[in-house]
Amino acid sequence: MTAENTPEPVNYTVVGAGAWGTALAVMLSRMGRDVALIARSEKKAQSLQSLRENKEVLPSIRFPESLQTHSLERDSGWRDSVQQAPHAVIILATPTQATRQAVRNLQQQLHKGHDLVITAKGLERETQKRLTDVVREEASEPNLAVLSGPSFAHDVAHGLPTAVTLAAPTLDAADRLCTLIQGQHFRPYASDDLTGVQLGGALKNVLAIAAGVVEGKGLGESAKAALITRGFAELSRLAISQGARSETLAGLSGLGDLVLTCSTAGSRNFRFGYELGKGKKTAHLLASGQPLAEGAKTAAAALALGKANGIDMPITETVAQVVEHDMSIDDAIDALMTRPLTRE
Repeated sequence: MTAENTPEPVNYTVVGAGAWGTALAVMLSRMGRDVALIARSEKKAQSLQSLRENKEVLPSIRFPESLQTHSLERDSGWRDSVQQAPHAVIILATPTQATRQAVRNLQQQLHKGHDLVITAKGLERETQKRLTDVVREEASEPNLAVLSGPSFAHDVAHGLPTAVTLAAPTLDAADRLCTLIQGQHFRPYASDDLTGVQLGGALKNVLAIAAGVVEGKGLGESAKAALITRGFAELSRLAISQGARSETLAGLSGLGDLVLTCSTAGSRNFRFGYELGKGKKTAHLLASGQPLAEGAKTAAAALALGKANGIDMPITETVAQVVEHDMSIDDAIDALMTRPLTRE
């Protein structure tokens, strides 16, 4: 499928002006698409529009002239533009725990035939639901898709080669959306495994926190390799119990994303765990103004989902204990290493 035989949508709207939303908006704008980047506050939108860059999260990345910024607080015509568009692609780049409210704020713009692409990687804390289920409860009209995979906003914003997975209910729908959001160095691969893509992205964040702890505590490369390997087994058990396909979990949105986020301080979840390993307290790392680590909120939800399905998740449980109940890192290590011996 090529861009020549695919109708170009009237507009693209990226809701969420964090690092990832900004990077996607810039990438799409560079490709000549009509893009609006929607910030949460009018103050933020005005800052983006005047500075033509997002200094807080992507300094030095200049916005293309065609990229327009607006806010959720003030309707400056962008809502009408989306609502009246015959076909619009709405990319939801808000945090996992803010997804439900974000969709409620966009209900008038979410029409049948419009595409809503979810980029957050996590489970809703209170319900343990995947984000496609959360969105369907609030807005049943738009075509849903999920974008996930080993990707850092910094890399995409700088035009570095990046490959991701885009999942939709059917492969035809995924193929169509891949054509609509591909960039010169941004390559999406189509999938129809929404469950596998979402759970791979959500659970790897939890495991990245554990990998960061290993690094921060100085436990060595052998420990990190063991954690990633056993963590992937844990991720796979839960995801497959929910209907995910093993080949999806072994792909970009599963193993690929896990390897990236467990290996570098470029991952906010890894950095969160690293700081825990260095002795920082959870309350400090979760305080307002600190970088968002989605895995910190997903750990308890993933553990509850695992228990409800009889899935043993020792690494996830340990992360949840550290984050939710201030278990010490030394006690966490002892808890994992003194578990009864078992077969691989």
